[in-house]
Amino acid sequence: MTTMPNQDLELRAAEERKRLQHTMIEIKTRVQETFDAKRAARKYVKPASTVGAILGLVVGYTFAGMFTRQ
Repeated sequence: MTTMPNQDLELRAAEERKRLQHTMIEIKTRVQETFDAKRAARKYVKPASTVGAILGLVVGYTFAGMFTRQ
């Protein structure tokens, strides 16, 4: 069994630390983009408005129907 010189091991460890750091930065960026409320609001403003309008109409007609039924 051959052993690697310490310098080679140190270089491999440094490369691995850089790779892990890059991976962590990438994950952090993805999480921030995923949970960005402003971006989600811009992306889903039309569907959310449509759902809100439909719910408003249903609730309005239901509430008005309670007072107009005989």
